[in-house]
Amino acid sequence: MAGHTHDHIDWAERIPDLRQADELSKAAFAQIAARLTATLPEKATVIDVGSGTGGMSAALAAALSSRGGGTLLLVDAVPELLEVAAETAEQAGEKRVEVSTVRTDLARDDLVTLLPSANLIWAASVVHHLPDQQAAVTRLAQVLAPEGTLALAEGGLEIETLPWDLGIGEPGFERRLLAARDGWFREMRGGIDGAVSMPYGWTTALSRAGLAAVGSFSRLIDHPAPTTEVVRAFALNRLTRLLDHVGDRIADDDRKVAHRLLDPSDSQYLGRRDDLYVLGTRTVHFGLRR
Repeated sequence: MAGHTHDHIDWAERIPDLRQADELSKAAFAQIAARLTATLPEKATVIDVGSGTGGMSAALAAALSSRGGGTLLLVDAVPELLEVAAETAEQAGEKRVEVSTVRTDLARDDLVTLLPSANLIWAASVVHHLPDQQAAVTRLAQVLAPEGTLALAEGGLEIETLPWDLGIGEPGFERRLLAARDGWFREMRGGIDGAVSMPYGWTTALSRAGLAAVGSFSRLIDHPAPTTEVVRAFALNRLTRLLDHVGDRIADDDRKVAHRLLDPSDSQYLGRRDDLYVLGTRTVHFGLRR
């Protein structure tokens, strides 16, 4: 049975999609992990909050392993995700990193009592799924050891995969889908019980949590055309998921285009194209506990 999440999304069902995205983000994850772990003390304790299927967990484990080892704690509300992430991280840690898991609701007020003091906390695309985002950031900051870093991966440039003119329908199809998906996101946030607005950016949230030396950096996710099979499969799955999200928020003409692009028997099927790509960024916002 899937764990409780405030957004009412079945994350266990999305494991294949998440693993696919992890594969395409592997280089960016490695770069981010290297930067975040570069100044950690020996045998550091790192917590991956909302670890998903373990793409960044593996990168953190590999970075810790290259520095002689350490402790990596994976935290999520969904047991199926924790199982996959832990296996992935253990393989990357090469037995030099102690990997363990905690299944919990990240919105718990007593979260600080459930987690060890950490030198680094990584939280990727998870805080925006919690009712009170500022409260969540503040709770995570309280788990940090002195001189510890909280790193939030939120926002960044949205991933795109399709040419602007597909030769079917009006140009700009993917941009319209992404704009319509924003409407889904607003409704998702609005459907979370006890949702609290956060009308400011993530660096402000880190500062309000009492952290210092706040800043941001981004890393590119870039898989240019000609298309590989991994990119082609990702583009197809991404379009399917976007179509699920946007519902009736797009015009009938765009809906017809989407169905043709996803139909293997159609001449416009995306699976036959060699001009698909993946381009976007991972943006990391960080702050230090003094």
